[in-house]
Amino acid sequence: MQNTHIAITIKTLCKSKGITISSLLSDCHLTKSFIYDLEKRATSPSCDKMSRIADYLDCSVDYLLGRTDNPEVNK
Repeated sequence: MQNTHIAITIKTLCKSKGITISSLLSDCHLTKSFIYDLEKRATSPSCDKMSRIADYLDCSVDYLLGRTDNPEVNK
């Protein structure tokens, strides 16, 4: 469930910022199946990947993980 939440949060942030998932994945040097793997294969992202995504989307890792509702916390 946690990984599905991460995938949904990433997609929602991308949409709100006008960023395509493809751009995010390419710019963060992630595989094309990264989001699918989170949603369907229950793989856990590394700290490095989460950090790159948070930096790219200008939010905190805690926000991506669902530990806070404020994207600015612990940034």
